[in-house]
Amino acid sequence: MTTDLVSIRHDLHRIPEVGLDLPETQAYVLKALDGLPLEITLGKAVSSVVGVLRGGRPTTGKRPVVLLRADMDALPVTELTGLEWASTNGNMHACGHDLHMAMLIGAAHTLCERRDELAGDVVFMFQPGEEGVDGCRYMLEEGLLDVAGSRPDWVYAIHVWSALDPCGTISTKPGTVMASSDVAQIRYIGRGGHGSTPQRAADPVPALAELVTATHAMVTRSFDVFDPVVVTVGKLSAGTIANVIPEEGEAHATLRAFSRPTRDRLIERLRGLAHGIADAHGLTCDFTLIEQYPVTVNDDTEADVVAAKVAELFGDERHARWERPLAGAEDFSRLLLEAPGCFIGLSACPPDLDPDTAPFNHSAYARFDDSVLDDGARLLAELAFDKLT
Repeated sequence: MTTDLVSIRHDLHRIPEVGLDLPETQAYVLKALDGLPLEITLGKAVSSVVGVLRGGRPTTGKRPVVLLRADMDALPVTELTGLEWASTNGNMHACGHDLHMAMLIGAAHTLCERRDELAGDVVFMFQPGEEGVDGCRYMLEEGLLDVAGSRPDWVYAIHVWSALDPCGTISTKPGTVMASSDVAQIRYIGRGGHGSTPQRAADPVPALAELVTATHAMVTRSFDVFDPVVVTVGKLSAGTIANVIPEEGEAHATLRAFSRPTRDRLIERLRGLAHGIADAHGLTCDFTLIEQYPVTVNDDTEADVVAAKVAELFGDERHARWERPLAGAEDFSRLLLEAPGCFIGLSACPPDLDPDTAPFNHSAYARFDDSVLDDGARLLAELAFDKLT
């Protein structure tokens, strides 16, 4: 590949930005795509970049469309890798999105060079805000699916890992590949008072403690171990001093499930549990659900298509079929609700590290090996090429 993807990746790694507004990253992506025969659309609410490549071969009827996605945002993590190209702005591409952008830029250059062979169109989706702020939803609301004139027939994305598998391993799985993710914010409102006379108050603290332990029991007693859920209470807050019973307290929890019906049931079970504990303690309960990402579900056929393409391009030994889904979540799940496709894993674990013990994504020490860039770009380009020729 003529495009220097390593330099692109290192440049992007030096300028990580967090959330939905990524002006430097957006400008860099636009510069990397400059001169290509793409129809460029920029986001209004978010700093997204969408490029549409019109294939040169004539077609009759609906033109098929392939969408390829790369996420752009970083994390508010101070980098501790010691790399020459490490970030110094207090943020870090600790989840490898700099590699994703470089690979999609490479795929765009390759497909533009072969434009005349394509009997359809390719959408290159550069998306901000994957890390918990649902950038995909904003892009869908702004008309992403219609930007090519007709909706995508297939969608693909690659995500790199800094551990798990040996470097260069490309992994797929039919069906559920990642969990859903939601946040429950539970506020108990009672009646404050003096610590010496708890009978004159309505104390939210014991109720919060009971909620945490009851939640653990709910997970093991209400849900099938073969269709599991994960509930993590990550925040508890109440009170200001030891001898004062507080007026109120809060618990914030993340909820994860691996099927859509179980996700719905988990939310309702936790809601009922929270209100029941509040009633038992004479408290008022304010239950707020922040819906995040749906379950990420690969199309069975497309997972097989990707596995076959990996074997064809790189050999059977480069492909691994995941046995179990990951408990992380992805807003690429929203695209898989709209069109068949595949979320693909690619290990960029440095060869000098043990995949079982290497710092994983989101760690301040996470390192990703540049050697996977060309293969990732090639795989994305070939998947689109096969669909449109």
